[in-house]
Amino acid sequence: MSIRPIKRIVQSKPTLEGAGVRLRRAFGFGNTTDFDPFLLLDDFRNENPDDYVAGFPWHPHRGIETITYVLAGSVAHGDSLGNRGSLGAGDVQWMTAGSGILHQEMPKGDAAGRMHGFQLWANLPSSLKMTAPRYQDIAARDIPEVTDDDGTTARVICGSFWGKTGPVEGVAADPRYVDVSVPPGQRKRIAIERSRHAFAYVFAGSGSFRDASEPRAVATERVGTGSGSDPEIDRTGNRSLVLFDSGDEISVQAGDEGIRFLLVSGKPIEEPVAWYGPIVMNTEQELQRAYDELRAGTFIKHA
Repeated sequence: MSIRPIKRIVQSKPTLEGAGVRLRRAFGFGNTTDFDPFLLLDDFRNENPDDYVAGFPWHPHRGIETITYVLAGSVAHGDSLGNRGSLGAGDVQWMTAGSGILHQEMPKGDAAGRMHGFQLWANLPSSLKMTAPRYQDIAARDIPEVTDDDGTTARVICGSFWGKTGPVEGVAADPRYVDVSVPPGQRKRIAIERSRHAFAYVFAGSGSFRDASEPRAVATERVGTGSGSDPEIDRTGNRSLVLFDSGDEISVQAGDEGIRFLLVSGKPIEEPVAWYGPIVMNTEQELQRAYDELRAGTFIKHA
């Protein structure tokens, strides 16, 4: 077994989206080859309602899947197919946009005004770009949680992990999406199939994703919890994205306060990407056609 070395670590960047939602973007809207089949990861975490209540009014999607995971507050959603609902703390929505859908997402804080969640975009292969849209709404109670002997816990949203299988199924990227918490001071090794691209997004605590046997010259970098960076060899902190290179497993050493992170992996699609805004196709011609149909009112293909 070989430990995956770290390709790079970046801190999520402040971004304004929707009708004025302040969030942090870990990656997206650039060269996402290293993340294939994933396109974007946003961390929407805020305690000031003025920074998120405007939400994400009606907008289109085609050619992708969007995965929304809520930790605090709620997100009311609706779409052009007549679906309506609300995601609460711990809930997940996996939306396959496929051939095209119009929808909206309107966040609401909890009793203390806090809102926290993530949205991940997964690409669809060309053979499924124009498939019928569908939803998988998963309640928090239906997401299995497993605890290892050392106290490490994992909520398994999608894929198989430590003998549990997440409730989201039939997803093109065949991903594994797990919310992992490692207790203070513990070191953990987690297997990941060599054929998959993989990344971790740290959103609480800190730690190291470096194998203890590696020389210090390849140690990771700590990224501070504020707007600036706080370099410290061998530590990775809050709102940090860790992109792994190839290997069979990752190694994580939790800091004094423990560490909690999303661990995401998937099989690369390895197809051309033509991307503008919320629509992702394979060619510029397909992308232009999608926007022409949007203007002409023929965007929706499946009622």
